[in-house]
Amino acid sequence: MSDTLDTLDTLDTLDTLDTLENITYDELNEGDTATFIRTLSEDELVLFAAVSGDVNPVHLDSDFAACSRFKERIAHGMWSGSLISAALATVMPGPGTIYLEQSLSFRRPVKLDDTLTVNLKVLRKDPRNRIVVGCDVRNQNGQQVVSGQARVIAPTEKVSLHKPRLPRITIES
Repeated sequence: MSDTLDTLDTLDTLDTLDTLENITYDELNEGDTATFIRTLSEDELVLFAAVSGDVNPVHLDSDFAACSRFKERIAHGMWSGSLISAALATVMPGPGTIYLEQSLSFRRPVKLDDTLTVNLKVLRKDPRNRIVVGCDVRNQNGQQVVSGQARVIAPTEKVSLHKPRLPRITIES
């Protein structure tokens, strides 16, 4: 699939894009929307635990999680939150965005192999290149898993650049 921009207020992004292009403060309008999609794999769950230091057994231990209220392992809440950060940094406004604030409300658990869609919507443009963005994250069944708002400084200069290639990371038991 490729990213298409029919109008400035609708963007769809997948991890296969090779180019990152921002939307400047002057180009943004209240009501503009964008999406970002990601599926939680076993490797991503383990890597998030390793990077964050959050080794709560509800995320990593199937036996422990089976006795929890969720009956199975669940993702770290901040993994979902990090997808909002990724959407803001790579889609709208995109490269050059500076994160200032984020409110999050975790509505339901995210499980292995869930595909999350981050929906962003520009709620307000404030002075000094600040924007307030509504954040709605839903799973593959359309169920809301996270909601909130972000406040960012939108870039003022247009940039288009190649998406960096990240190193391949392997997990050893």
